[in-house]
Amino acid sequence: MSATAPEDESGAPPLLWQPTAADREHSRVGDFLRWLDRERDLAFPEYDELWRWSVEDLEAFWDAVWRFFALPSSAPYSSVLRSRTMPGARWFEGARLNYAEAILARAPEDRPALIAVAEEGPAREIWRGELRGQVGALAAALRDFGVGPGDRVAAYLPNIPEAVVGLLATASLGAVWTSCAPDFGLRSVLDRLGQVEPTVLIAVDGYRWGGRQHDRRDVVAQLRAAMPSVRAVIMVQSLYPDAPLAPSEGLPYSHLVAQPREPVFEQMDFAAPLWVLFSSGTTGLPKGIVHGHGGIVVEHLKALGLCLDLRPDDTFFFPSSTSWMAWNFLVGGLLHGSTVVLYDGSPAHPSPDALWQVAARTGATVLGMGSAYATACAKAGVVLAGDTRARLRTVIPTGSPLPLSGWQWLSDQLGPQVRIDSICGGTDACTAFFGGSPLLPVWQGEISGRWLGVDAAAYDPAGHPLVDHMGEFVLTAPMPSMPVGFWQDPEGTRYRSSYFETFDGVWRQGDWITLTERGSVVVSGRSDATLNRGGVRLGSAEIYGVVESMPEIVDSLVIGIELPDGGYSLRLFVVPAAGVEVDDDLRERIVRTLRQELSPRHVPDEIVAAPGVPRTLTGKKLEIPVKRMLQGTDVDAAVSDGAVDRPDLLSWFAAPTSPASRPSR
Repeated sequence: MSATAPEDESGAPPLLWQPTAADREHSRVGDFLRWLDRERDLAFPEYDELWRWSVEDLEAFWDAVWRFFALPSSAPYSSVLRSRTMPGARWFEGARLNYAEAILARAPEDRPALIAVAEEGPAREIWRGELRGQVGALAAALRDFGVGPGDRVAAYLPNIPEAVVGLLATASLGAVWTSCAPDFGLRSVLDRLGQVEPTVLIAVDGYRWGGRQHDRRDVVAQLRAAMPSVRAVIMVQSLYPDAPLAPSEGLPYSHLVAQPREPVFEQMDFAAPLWVLFSSGTTGLPKGIVHGHGGIVVEHLKALGLCLDLRPDDTFFFPSSTSWMAWNFLVGGLLHGSTVVLYDGSPAHPSPDALWQVAARTGATVLGMGSAYATACAKAGVVLAGDTRARLRTVIPTGSPLPLSGWQWLSDQLGPQVRIDSICGGTDACTAFFGGSPLLPVWQGEISGRWLGVDAAAYDPAGHPLVDHMGEFVLTAPMPSMPVGFWQDPEGTRYRSSYFETFDGVWRQGDWITLTERGSVVVSGRSDATLNRGGVRLGSAEIYGVVESMPEIVDSLVIGIELPDGGYSLRLFVVPAAGVEVDDDLRERIVRTLRQELSPRHVPDEIVAAPGVPRTLTGKKLEIPVKRMLQGTDVDAAVSDGAVDRPDLLSWFAAPTSPASRPSR
């Protein structure tokens, strides 16, 4: 975080929440501790002792997770962890299971599995029987289209039940799922979905956001034309349910699932590919991160159950785009018998407290949100009514560091009865690494601790662990949900270079963190050049591809900067072609093009004319050094001018004086 809370005489920031004996007694991790005592003769009076055992005896811990949650498999595992080497750790060899089968077996029976809420219209409830029937029907249709184990099904869908059905139907067949939200433009989608060469595309005709309708039928047609591997398009008619579909537009989803069918589950190896999530695309095409069936199941059982404390009587609401791993994490709530709320819309429409209103209407007990939204509520002076927070037990700000103003506002509005469980995770492992626990206190401005099974440390540049000093966030032991690989990376070259080049055999995540003596964690932002706006990582390469295709622009550089007040500034420096002036008209055209080609999130806060873009001698743009200079680092400390093709540009970026505008997004 960019600021720290005022400390008391002990050096600790204000205490916002303190666990009681009842919290331990009634929590899932409390149940787990009693199970360990009864079944394994293990006792851990304090969380730190439990955490230390979970990372030092990985085999015993993860075997206990499997058996505590009674995870069924059609074939048993011969070993929990064959090798600890990273990369290359081999988990639960011999086990065969299916993600969709695990989800549907554990979804709630006595209340809705899903509650779907949109900006307009009533909420829609989907119970487990209906969900199973739709999954089975869609899986049968996919099978008729030739989809089988290892084939890919791509989705261009918002956060709606049809996306959950699509994921589960795909997984039930042993096929591989991947998705993109419909606010992404054509180029962004093709850069992702096009890589996996999908057999079937499930798409939506449009979506609503902020009170406006967005027709995506033309984009869907262009996607189909640009991906020759697609044999069939399944169209979810969300905006235009009564519009007739021409054969070239696809088959109506509603027809394919009209007759419920019982799903059949292909049994998969533990590490068999389940889905492909995508990195930001900072240095080229977004990297396709492949996770396995088994790794995701056991990690989401542990993370959502033992750490986040999801229970069978909970209603779990975490608004998310289907392009963000938080959506996959949300679906995992079904593993715990929780009702999952799907929200398709803006969290601030028609009023800044819209998300809180949805939480109240659906009876949410566990509520996730982007830290930026909590901060926006604080700035807008939102006051929560008593019924808004009546059922809430836990609120989860995430996606980016939460500034102190956000912490204070949440504390003031929610009171001591609601635990503020700030978490930090990543697409890379599709989980959270740091977060709270019913066994841990909450200090203002800090994440309560390292989650179970997460052997995290802060390293200095020489690879020495640090305490109470900021360092590189690393993982020194494997986790089951680490990627089984990257898409189209058969030798693992890109995978190794992404995480293991800085410290041999140690995973480097790319964040600055501080581990305190109390065991809490402070996350200070990205240590690499990945752009992070509102918790969604954006790729600089994507922005360059669009901006530099404009004839008026010959070069560009985009920098994301964490601001002292908790905000985030995305600055785009453009080098105009000869005779071109970077005026308001050009700025507006850049904004419009980025919004159409990529997404509203890719629109910069400032567009500044620059005399050039500094590069390394091998031609790589100096994103990280320029970011450091914009944050106040001296030029000489940020980069050696001997490593730069045009050292004369460095002083300009250290104190740019060109005019800038703030385009409306």
